[in-house]
Amino acid sequence: MSASAPRREGVPAAPAAAAPAAPVHPAVGALAGLSRRLVVLIPAAMALGLVAGVLVDLSAMKALVLPMTMLMVYPMLVDFRPKEALDLADSKAVGLAMALDFIALPAIAWLLATVFFRDEPGLYVGTVLAGLFPTSGMTISWTGFAKGNVGAAVKMTVIGLIAASLLAPAYLFLLAGAVVPVDMAEVLRTVLFVVGIPMIAGTLTRVGLVRRLGQQRYRQRVAPIFPGLSTIGVLAIVFIAIGLKAPMIVAEPALLLRILVPLVAFYALNFLLATLLGRWLLDRGDAIAVVYGTVMRNLSIALGIAIASFGAEAALVLAAAYIVQVQSAAWYVKATDRVFGPPPEASAGAEAA
Repeated sequence: MSASAPRREGVPAAPAAAAPAAPVHPAVGALAGLSRRLVVLIPAAMALGLVAGVLVDLSAMKALVLPMTMLMVYPMLVDFRPKEALDLADSKAVGLAMALDFIALPAIAWLLATVFFRDEPGLYVGTVLAGLFPTSGMTISWTGFAKGNVGAAVKMTVIGLIAASLLAPAYLFLLAGAVVPVDMAEVLRTVLFVVGIPMIAGTLTRVGLVRRLGQQRYRQRVAPIFPGLSTIGVLAIVFIAIGLKAPMIVAEPALLLRILVPLVAFYALNFLLATLLGRWLLDRGDAIAVVYGTVMRNLSIALGIAIASFGAEAALVLAAAYIVQVQSAAWYVKATDRVFGPPPEASAGAEAA
């Protein structure tokens, strides 16, 4: 046994070095990075779906829509924590975001649907759905990228998902019932399958994994997998949605352009309204959270409900919305400092220099 050097009295022992974190498996890293590549992956899935739908009859895949939608949403809800909505901090920012999410934006989506798709029920209800489900995990991510108030973004995401799940049947009946038959009981059943069951399963998964692995190991080694798994589900649903309507798209090449026009208008108005109100009423961090708490719609859940309850035509609108949403968010984050000014630490650094 080797003798250790004696420690002098009054001199504290050096703290033991923390064990280095184990390297992340390449597969985990690849999965974790998928959600950041939606700008490329969504158009690729749409193109593959179009080609496959032209070459092969994909109608048998309709039976897979609901279970695949549940599998798509489940990973997204593993880290969903309803108790985070109970903290009353950031109430002004959260209240403004909820007013936009549940009053202004559904009204704008309904107006655009009425103007552009009054006589096309599938496209109409798809456009309405784009305005009904606010916030997603990307709300938190993009708020962080822009150095906004992430805590407020978390609350917006939790409250938005719970409220939208409860209100969606009534909103769809009021906003789309005059154009397309809306069975409120069926929509509620779909919401239960698409949101409720995955939420319970996700909570049980997180609790079980944390109990078995510990919080730190779960966060470092397992949690990064789930957004990637959800992205794979999104790509599969987009593939099916486009594949089922491929003959229609080929017969009417301008269809996607007709869909993109009201979607671009919806997101432009969303950015404009949230930015102006945020600058007028809130500080920089809260204003950024409001922008991404309203612009980043929960298209995964809306897409699942669209294709399960209203068909592939409605889902086509939500698939196209991914392109507009991700591209516009990426451009906006680059302009954040010009719109709201630099973050406080950057301003302090510039003054010190």
